[in-house]
Amino acid sequence: MSISRNIFRVTLGLFVGGLVSAFLGYWFAEGALREKVAETRVRQGTIRAMALADLVFAEQSRAEKEKTAPGALIQFWQQRHNDVDAVRVMRLSGARLLASSFNDDLENGTPPRRLKRSEKEIYDLGQLLRANVDTNREEGNPREPEVISEELRNGRLRVSVPWFTAKNPEKAAGYVQLEVSPTITTRELAFWPVLVLALVPAFLFFIGSLILSRLVKLEHPESVLWSAMTTSVLLMIFCLLGFGNYYLIDLGQENVRFQQELAQLYTASRTSAEEGAAEFALDYETTYTNDWDVNAYRQPLRYISFDGELYIGVGTAQDTVANRLGMAFFGCSLLAIGLLVFFGLGGAARFWHIIVDYREAYIYTLPAMTGMLVLVFFPFGYGILLSFTDQTLYNTEKPLLDIWAGLNNYIEIIGDFNLIQTTEAGWSFNYQNFYWTLFITVAWTVVNVSIGVTIGLILALLLNNKNLRFKALYRGLLILPWATPNYVTALIWKGLFNREYGPINHTIQLFGGEPVAWFDSVFTSFLTGITVNGWLSFPFMMVICLGGLQSISSDMYEAARLDGANRWQQFRYITLPSLKPTLIPAVILSVVWTFNMFNVIYLVSGGEPGGSNEILITKAYKLAFQDYRYGYSAAYSTVIFLILLIYGVFQTKVSRAMESNA
Repeated sequence: MSISRNIFRVTLGLFVGGLVSAFLGYWFAEGALREKVAETRVRQGTIRAMALADLVFAEQSRAEKEKTAPGALIQFWQQRHNDVDAVRVMRLSGARLLASSFNDDLENGTPPRRLKRSEKEIYDLGQLLRANVDTNREEGNPREPEVISEELRNGRLRVSVPWFTAKNPEKAAGYVQLEVSPTITTRELAFWPVLVLALVPAFLFFIGSLILSRLVKLEHPESVLWSAMTTSVLLMIFCLLGFGNYYLIDLGQENVRFQQELAQLYTASRTSAEEGAAEFALDYETTYTNDWDVNAYRQPLRYISFDGELYIGVGTAQDTVANRLGMAFFGCSLLAIGLLVFFGLGGAARFWHIIVDYREAYIYTLPAMTGMLVLVFFPFGYGILLSFTDQTLYNTEKPLLDIWAGLNNYIEIIGDFNLIQTTEAGWSFNYQNFYWTLFITVAWTVVNVSIGVTIGLILALLLNNKNLRFKALYRGLLILPWATPNYVTALIWKGLFNREYGPINHTIQLFGGEPVAWFDSVFTSFLTGITVNGWLSFPFMMVICLGGLQSISSDMYEAARLDGANRWQQFRYITLPSLKPTLIPAVILSVVWTFNMFNVIYLVSGGEPGGSNEILITKAYKLAFQDYRYGYSAAYSTVIFLILLIYGVFQTKVSRAMESNA
């Protein structure tokens, strides 16, 4: 009975794992093919639009002298390309529609003409393209799209690209817009490998295991489980490899066909452009570019030469798809093996019994668990995943697998030992180095926590005095810094430290001193942060310590005084040991808060001068939202988490040891 149960479990695990991984693999393969088709269709429309933009450039260079419009050129182009359904040529100067075959444009008047108020959308698109071109030229690193494509509901594609003039080849003069019916087609992926992977291995294993269990008498029946697990894992891996290779080969063949069709289309567009230039007597050789197969930023993809040849080869594009799908299939394999082990070792059965036995509790906690999963665990997991990529502002549209960097970000962070840099003037610290920032963060945390605990404990001892009058008033006033939002307090203190108008410098001048440039020196800038955070942190420690002091029995102090103990001895041997259970959690919490105290550093000193007073959390923020290095910043944040995790584990063990000794 035990052998049959084990065989059933492993067979079920093999079936479920194969079925889930097969459907996921099919879904990934189909999605990759759809993505490739969409990308190829955009490339198809872009090639058409860029070729026409070349002709418009040449035509407008002649039109500046002869005052002609490209209407006849547009008709010629549409006659040569059946897939081009409509064309629009717009000039920004004077908001003129030079030529168009769009029905809506023709209903408002025959081009060339000025745009009407109802056609503001056409003009705005041109302004957007011009602004994107100007931004990319000024920054020197393209991040705004210069080719705008839009998938229409009728299956057509609308592509817009800028065109330029010979007088100003760096500034968009207008744009060309094409509405095309993409001719790139694809066939459906075969579904039968999914069923083969899910059914055949499980069936073969089940029949084979039953026959083997009847023929062989085992001294240890539990060994059947491990033998079954090993056999089924090997069988599943073999099937998954065949499943993945089948789809990879299929997709590779489709990709080759796409590239060949694009090369033919490129050649046809070049031929049409040369014929159009000859028929309309255009100086076609002076066009601004012959690279038509470009990405959204008008950067050449370098897949197709101007002669229509694949001069880098199909393998480049094919390998990108293959690598992505290969990693997806590898993940599916791990998931399948995990499900097999989960079912085969009885985990699924135990999990089901737990869910059934405690269903009421899980139903009540389901909303909270869902919220934690969506709001906490998913962002945390995505941040960890992002840390292994090279994602920046300029490649956010790419899948994570295409920008996978492995451990490079962590190696760059932890392996950068360039802490001291030498110049002609001498040596100095490299304030951008991770270890300098870590040193400042540790110093910032230690000093702030020490100040907060010390001042908070002293004030708590004073407020715990029974003979002190107006204690309620003092307590309310001293807790105000904690009750005020810390960003408001930070901005107020920043104004107080202002060199020209700050009250602190005015006070120094009243006593004959010179005003201090607080944020121009590493030490004084660090001191401003310490002052502000000390002001914010002592009320919390004061409240915690006051609560702990009031819980100490007065009989202990009375007994100590009878034994001749002075105030210091009472504080050392009664107060401090009694406060440990209260202080240790508060100190741990304060360390974590201070370590990640973003507002004070960012709002008061801003990490000045030169980033020397950045702490890890503000450095991670600036890496993400000033340098736009999202993957590197995610790795930086992960390192911060690991540091705090190690500290928390260490501090917990130390506190437990202290409690056991006590």
